[in-house]
Amino acid sequence: PLSLHVPAFSGIPGKNCGTIIIKAEELGNCRESVLMQFCGNKLDKKDFFGKSDPFLVFYRSNEDGTFTICHKTEVVKNTLDPVWQAFKIPVRALCNGDYDREIKIEVYDWDRDGGHDYIGEFSTSYRELSKGQSQFSVYEVLNPRKKKKKKKYQNSGTVTLLSCLVDTEVSFLDYIKGGTQINFTVAIDFTASNGNPSQPTSLHYLSPYQQNAYSMALRAVGEIIQDYDSDKMFPALGFGAKLPPDGRVSHEFALNGNPDNPYCSGIEGVMEAYYQSLKSVRLYGPTYFSPVINHVARYASLVKDGSEYFILLIISDGVISDMAQTKESIVNASALPMSIIIVGVGPAEFDEMIELDGDEIRISSRGRFAERDIVQFVPFRDYIDRRGNHILSMARLAKDVLAEIPDQFLQYMRTRGIKPQCPPQSYSSKLPAAPLQTQI
Repeated sequence: PLSLHVPAFSGIPGKNCGTIIIKAEELGNCRESVLMQFCGNKLDKKDFFGKSDPFLVFYRSNEDGTFTICHKTEVVKNTLDPVWQAFKIPVRALCNGDYDREIKIEVYDWDRDGGHDYIGEFSTSYRELSKGQSQFSVYEVLNPRKKKKKKKYQNSGTVTLLSCLVDTEVSFLDYIKGGTQINFTVAIDFTASNGNPSQPTSLHYLSPYQQNAYSMALRAVGEIIQDYDSDKMFPALGFGAKLPPDGRVSHEFALNGNPDNPYCSGIEGVMEAYYQSLKSVRLYGPTYFSPVINHVARYASLVKDGSEYFILLIISDGVISDMAQTKESIVNASALPMSIIIVGVGPAEFDEMIELDGDEIRISSRGRFAERDIVQFVPFRDYIDRRGNHILSMARLAKDVLAEIPDQFLQYMRTRGIKPQCPPQSYSSKLPAAPLQTQI
């Protein structure tokens, strides 16, 4: 393992404020997690006026023989026979995937002043713990000091592993490898607040020298998402414009002019359809989000077996005119296999879009809360590089915009009990007989 000694803290003149030691070890390629529950029996009484307030501390052993805390249970008050709540922990955190590495568990009596009383300890391994899938495992809690002093000392009680359930954590890529299709849809704001596209001050202005904010955001996000879409055919929609030939206002129109087949070939096809739309439609308003959300939701509602997942990218310049309907649409969509990305362009305040993001407060509509957070909002202006390094700044935009998608995707699949078509191999049922060495 790598060990770094950070120089002593400074801050108080003439005083050494301590040292931090950082230890690093290469992570093993183990994706199992384990759900365990323990109880204690006849633990030592430590409190003068009561019994004990026991809790457990789990330590992973390091390759240099030292130990690192990896989990603490809650405190169970005033009992010598505690039953702790079940907890889930990655096997990497417990033993870094080395099934025979020592795991030390100490038992303490909690004290209000932080000087917790040591009751005793026991050692085990993940291989030993995993036997708890089929049987109770009882461990003697031993206090080495008491053992030395008292000839008749047996133990300081016992701790029993009541249950042990091993699960293999699956990733976003496991589903993609298993054949889940990502369907990407783009929706672009064509309301008049963007400014006249023929004027350089417009957010839709097509300059011969540089891309506008809509083009940059679309390309930055789209070029990454298209790698997860096998056919690379993307529906591209617009909203808030008057359409030829009769000038009717539409909040859900195909950028390529074909409502029966709004698909464009790759991000380049979407860009071309966007440029052509700017020449044919008239910017109008108001700004309605719900029609394009409902458009994608209609398709997502037809596929609930995990074979497809839908991502809607909305690029808009400001105030949402149908906030109540948009909230309702998002709450409904939160039960479907879809996520929504909103990129705000221009100088406007984006309070409503921040509210839709739902990171602070889960979005609700008419007393119903969204089943999960499916919206990610970012303001484009936060990613404009004043030095003109657009490649780096757009890479940052794409990273932040897409950061929540894998977790939103996995949350949908887990709550529906949908597994990848080709799940990764689980090792728990057939732990190897020979010790596993962590490779460095």
